[in-house]
Amino acid sequence: MKAIQMSATGGPDVLEQVDLPTPRPGEGAVLIRVEAAGVNFMDLMRRKGMPFDIPTPLPFVPGAEVAGTVIELGDGVENVAVGDRVFGVSGDLANGGWAELTTAGAAGLFPIPPGLSAQRAAGLTVVGVAAAVMLIEAAKVTEGETVFVPAAAGGLGGFAVQIAKALGATVIAGAGTEEKRRIALELGADHAVDYHGDGWPLAVKELTGGTGVDVALEAVGPRHLGETISILAPFGRLISYGSLAGYDDTVDPAALASVLYNPAPAQTLTGFNVTYWLTHRPQAAYAAAGRLLTWLADGTVTGPRITSLPLAEAAEALSLLENGKNIGKVVLVP
Repeated sequence: MKAIQMSATGGPDVLEQVDLPTPRPGEGAVLIRVEAAGVNFMDLMRRKGMPFDIPTPLPFVPGAEVAGTVIELGDGVENVAVGDRVFGVSGDLANGGWAELTTAGAAGLFPIPPGLSAQRAAGLTVVGVAAAVMLIEAAKVTEGETVFVPAAAGGLGGFAVQIAKALGATVIAGAGTEEKRRIALELGADHAVDYHGDGWPLAVKELTGGTGVDVALEAVGPRHLGETISILAPFGRLISYGSLAGYDDTVDPAALASVLYNPAPAQTLTGFNVTYWLTHRPQAAYAAAGRLLTWLADGTVTGPRITSLPLAEAAEALSLLENGKNIGKVVLVP
């Protein structure tokens, strides 16, 4: 089978298309014929050799999420059948979903709803389901609250804008270019600000009448965290789900002091990883995923734009994310 593999960490050139043997599904797993595979920042982190919470043994096939058709069952699989079209977390420690065939744990798979394309489904687990769990379960957004969404024209950000609106919130979108701010507004955001520019927290505070937001998402990194803390209202919740700028910077101690000690306005900071929710609090995670699928079925949520590239262009797909040029969700099609 054709697959994208890396034998070293580094730049885009470490990704190569190779021929590999067909993987075999172990106990509780299935073999999937991949129709589309998601491209995510975690793939970029692993390609670059950045710190990551899951080992990346070399050689390594990236790709944490796929959509496709089940073609073989491992022992003990009862929740899916051969021929089912599914999406979810793909691969094992060494073999991910950037391939024509991949394995996946059956317990972590969802059925693809009728009418939903494989390209759309391939981006649901890491960005769509993550955004739903983040806002519904971790942040517990309620009607009438105000939510700040960074990278709002991207994959997770695009879903977050629409999910927050479905929950009855007012959404302030952050995006780095005029085009991306326009796209965020088209997705349903009420306001859009340049969150890379100087003074963006003041712009957010002005949009909230000086109060701040009830919920703020954060994915840039430690240096940006202090600025995001500053836009929180009393009792506000900040959910940090990544560090696109890396971990080299440190969090401003003064920003943390304002949360914890002076004046300690009952704010909370929460680190978020969707894998932990799926494995340690699956009932809550799958309930949030179910609400997302219902919204997708009735058109309440449509999701961000999909950019599909051939599997052979995996290096270019990751470069779009690395250079901040992606709009919406990027997927690979074998």
